Amino acid sequence: MYIIGERINGMFVNVKEAIRNREAKVIQDLALAQMAAGASALDVNVGPAVSDAKGAMIWLVETIRQVTDAPLSIDTAKWDVMSTVIPMITGEKIINSSKADPEIAGRCVKLAVEHGAGMIGLTIDANGVPGNVDGRVALGAQIITIAMEGGLDMNKLFVDPIILPVNVAPTIPNQCIQSMSQLRMFADPPPHLVIGLSNLSQKCSNRQLINRTYLAMAIAHGLDAAILDPLDRELMEVVATAELLMGKSIYCDAFLEAALNRQTPK
Repeated sequence: MYIIGERINGMFVNVKEAIRNREAKVIQDLALAQMAAGASALDVNVGPAVSDAKGAMIWLVETIRQVTDAPLSIDTAKWDVMSTVIPMITGEKIINSSKADPEIAGRCVKLAVEHGAGMIGLTIDANGVPGNVDGRVALGAQIITIAMEGGLDMNKLFVDPIILPVNVAPTIPNQCIQSMSQLRMFADPPPHLVIGLSNLSQKCSNRQLINRTYLAMAIAHGLDAAILDPLDRELMEVVATAELLMGKSIYCDAFLEAALNRQTPK
């Protein structure tokens, strides 16, 4: 499974302060810790409370690159930031993210193809997040079509059916699961399916239990990538165990240790 580590995000107080004060060690320690815990890539998000988003993102990327060549997921809704940072990144990178709107998706696909990047496409358009399975599948299919027509390899495309907090949108988690099986049928090979797992349990009690349970359910329905906290050891063990039971790995007594040392896309 392709694990995108979520911890380098200005929404976290320690990261926000590190960006503000240019404390490189905080960022570098988080990058190395997430990769050591089994992450495949690192999400990089400056957060909402930064006046110079472009400068902060450039600093984060340069700071991380001093200690690791891990793939970087550039997480921003600002096109000027994305279009500046993606070309400057050495090594693997992911555009996180594009809406399903044809103009936005087409622009992001072009940038991805030009610079050998992956892309996360969100099942959301000008009308917002669909309130049913059919809407999610239709927007996902639209993203897949735009990516194929733009020359983006399906192995570089991640479709996100948009999980929302279960305490405010209790039907959405099941809608996302139902969407996953259908979205894999629109291309051969299919795109990757990804979710931002922590969104599911925002402001909920028993957050870790909710996240772990849902992750196992989603893997059984085709999820093969997630933005999550790899420092949650038990969550990572759920990934390894669910993939074992789905026949994606072979049992041995040390299957957990083996799995956590090789989190790669299938």
